[in-house]
Amino acid sequence: MTSEPLAGRVSATTGEPDPWRNRVAIADRGGAGYAELIASTRAYLDALAAASIGSDDAARLAEQVRQVTSALQQRAVEEDAAPIGTRLDLPGRGHPLLLPFVVDEWTESAVRGRVVFGRFHLGGNGAAHGGTVPLLFDEVLGRLSSGGGRSVGRTAYLHVNYRHITPIGRELELDATLDRIEGRKRFITGRLRDGGTVVADAEGLFVELLPGQP
Repeated sequence: MTSEPLAGRVSATTGEPDPWRNRVAIADRGGAGYAELIASTRAYLDALAAASIGSDDAARLAEQVRQVTSALQQRAVEEDAAPIGTRLDLPGRGHPLLLPFVVDEWTESAVRGRVVFGRFHLGGNGAAHGGTVPLLFDEVLGRLSSGGGRSVGRTAYLHVNYRHITPIGRELELDATLDRIEGRKRFITGRLRDGGTVVADAEGLFVELLPGQP
């Protein structure tokens, strides 16, 4: 098995450069099995959020979850060796915390893709929890900031406008553009749409890290 720095690596699926240069890329990290594990985890979280569970069932299911947790704990590795967050071929980089954003187009200054907020993201009355919307924008805008051969940047601020409710359970579209660069500062805007309706938009400032800055 060979490894290489992620600087300059490009996803064969999306054509998107991976900016996280401090990570080590291991060929096909986790393989197809890892993709299945992440998809199953997302499905589990949605099912858990939707379920009404009696006490006996809850105790039995908790024991099954403990067994899976123990198996995973025995396989724990350092951050740089874990596949989570490195799989650009998977929605949300294969990270179950992140929204399952699927990239349709990626350039040096723009990105376009799709996302479905699941039952796990429900805030109430069919609308996604308000906190999940900034999480989506921060992930997509932040990756755009650090793409196109640019060095890694961190979020300085992120302003989100909630125009309408963000519905769960149906496909939404998101696009983002790198609007300008001023020295180390990168200004990016994004829009989340339900059909022709903008349900939320965001503007963010991302700042290039200094040498040695974590």
